[in-house]
Amino acid sequence: MEEHIEVEGNISAVLPGTMFRAKLDNQHEVLAHISGKMRKRFIRLTVGDRVKMEMSPYDLDKARIVYRLR
Repeated sequence: MEEHIEVEGNISAVLPGTMFRAKLDNQHEVLAHISGKMRKRFIRLTVGDRVKMEMSPYDLDKARIVYRLR
């Protein structure tokens, strides 16, 4: 099983279908979607929210949002 890369960033755009455009701390833009636990608990995200994401080392353009930071 591959290891996930954990990164932090800000939500820059809300897209349809629980997809988001997120800007990482190093100014890289990724396409992110909400993880299953966040979707199950109805966690709402808006533009400007700080989030923690997991990325696969094989595709650095997509990420999964796992936590909303304060």
